[in-house]
Amino acid sequence: MTQILVTANPISAVSDMLSHPFMRYAFISGTGIAVPAGLLSYFIVLRRQVFTGDALGHAAFTGALAALAIGADLRLGLFAITVAGGLLLGVLGNKARADDVVIGSFFAWMLGLGVLFLSIFTTSHSAGNGAGGVRVLFGSIFGLDLVQAQVSVAIGAGITIALLAMARPLLFATIDEAVAEARRIPVRLLGYTFLVLVGLGTGQATQAVGALLILGLLATPGGIAQRLTTRPYVGLLLSCLVAVGSLWVGLTLSYALPSWPPSFSILAVASSAYVVVLVSSNAMRILASRGESDMLLDPVA
Repeated sequence: MTQILVTANPISAVSDMLSHPFMRYAFISGTGIAVPAGLLSYFIVLRRQVFTGDALGHAAFTGALAALAIGADLRLGLFAITVAGGLLLGVLGNKARADDVVIGSFFAWMLGLGVLFLSIFTTSHSAGNGAGGVRVLFGSIFGLDLVQAQVSVAIGAGITIALLAMARPLLFATIDEAVAEARRIPVRLLGYTFLVLVGLGTGQATQAVGALLILGLLATPGGIAQRLTTRPYVGLLLSCLVAVGSLWVGLTLSYALPSWPPSFSILAVASSAYVVVLVSSNAMRILASRGESDMLLDPVA
């Protein structure tokens, strides 16, 4: 039966939760994952490359299986194939932007390779070694140790610094590509670099939510931010805060409700926030349009 942690003292509850090393490591690594994921999410939605993240998530699973099949560290295969996949999508796409046909073909190819490597892995290894593939599929943030948490923070910091450094020209190239090219902004190079960062971010975020659910963390925060503001830098901040907040609340829920996997809890929080923002923004738009109609119909007003 699911046990819910209830206490009259929230400070004591948080202290008790953080007294467990696995929870501390989860929050440390999770923050290192969520910050760049939120920033990437804003640009992914703005550039309409949402399914690129989904395709790279499935590529992460294929890369992990390939590494396991040859006896290597699954993280090596995971990051190698997501970065290479991001570059490949850029090369095959138009001006470093993958279109639907390219993404669909890449998606199918990755799934086919995944089946191949899964067959090789299951026939050459004992069934007890299959936990690595399951962790990549569904996430394993509660299973990270201190060194892995530190690596997550380091990778996340690198992605964040690189993305913030290129944020201004990338925004310009995204909003008005033709003018950006006329002003000699390296639009194609920015596109390739962005896809590499998406690949790194996808590989990193797979540890938290898994390859199957990665799309939620790479799309929802940016979608929420763009519904709340039209100011790019405010949107970047909001997207980052939504990603971090969803992860923190999701981890807390999974601690309080042990039967809830952290990947589910994190995405449940993010998706619920998106639904609330969507309904609220639509309601406000309907009310505003009705107010304008009333003013037009009432000559006295």
